[in-house]
Amino acid sequence: MDQKKMILAAGATVGVLSIGLMKAGNPANMGICVACFIRDICGALGMHRAAPVQYIRPEVPGFILGAFMVAVGSGEFRARGGSSTLLRFVLGFFVMLGALVFLGCPLRMVLRLAGGDLNALVAVAGFATGIWLGIRFLGSGFSLGRSRSIGTVNGYILPALAVILLLLLVWAPSFIFFSEEGPGSMRAPWLLALAAGVIVGALAQRSRLCLAGGIRDLFLIGDPHLFRGFAMIFALALVLNLGLKSFKLGFVDQPVAHTDTSWNFLSMMLVGLGSVLLGGCPLRQCILAGEGDTDAAAAFLGMLTGAAVAHNFSIAASAAGVTPIGKAAVLFGLVATVIIGFLSRPERVVVGIKEHSCNKQISSLK
Repeated sequence: MDQKKMILAAGATVGVLSIGLMKAGNPANMGICVACFIRDICGALGMHRAAPVQYIRPEVPGFILGAFMVAVGSGEFRARGGSSTLLRFVLGFFVMLGALVFLGCPLRMVLRLAGGDLNALVAVAGFATGIWLGIRFLGSGFSLGRSRSIGTVNGYILPALAVILLLLLVWAPSFIFFSEEGPGSMRAPWLLALAAGVIVGALAQRSRLCLAGGIRDLFLIGDPHLFRGFAMIFALALVLNLGLKSFKLGFVDQPVAHTDTSWNFLSMMLVGLGSVLLGGCPLRQCILAGEGDTDAAAAFLGMLTGAAVAHNFSIAASAAGVTPIGKAAVLFGLVATVIIGFLSRPERVVVGIKEHSCNKQISSLK
């Protein structure tokens, strides 16, 4: 199958599976949400104690293991790392904060829009604005550096963690927390959810599906290839929602959503900017980690940590709206991410070297 057909097939499959998982028990307009699912896993592990959002979502381990199996089978698995690993952790952290203020990752943003939630339309504008800003940094030479090949065992760490999470899900020991009410209690049968996650992970690995990458390439080089996957997710989810009478057009009374327009825009602007600097959206980070990319694994761990901080410090939004500390966190995240983008341009490094050299020469003359 050529790449054009592959990206269309991947997008269509994600759209269908998302609505299928929603009908099988996942929350409304949240058949698949990488950020929300990582947040639920974080809660299940006791990293936050927000009782309504605690469950080991098998879709996320499925994404990682699906990508891992296909990468190994196709010879594309390669352990690599060393590309500003700590900065990627920080960027993943801020992407998660933005997503939890909006109440969804870029994929859920598309699914919310396909369900009629017009708050997501505002978020799309913010997401695209963040991507546009990220492209400005790319155009000025932004780079987190090149990764290099490392010991193969490093690439197995996150897939091994995915297996451990599945074992904890099935075993359900007393130290793992599962919600009894709220979004965390709404879940599709775990085997079905795992199968869907593996399929999405495998297709995303083969097609390079990335929601941030689709808009980035459209803006940057006028290439609609990845954007076709974005459009297919929306189209299939919209058709199915209309057919199943799950479509509700409007801003108010949408499931797991708020109507704070400014912060829907700004929070997803943070997600878009952070995703461009990382080189991919939250789903793409899971896929890359499954392929052996330890820098993407660091971004994943940053998102996991961000989910804990968001709920432990009342940053995450709710249907009631965005908290004052949530607003402050988004603004701080935007400023911090812009600073990272600015300081990661090669000319800044060159200037720094020249200044250091000049200072040494001046000192030697004294």
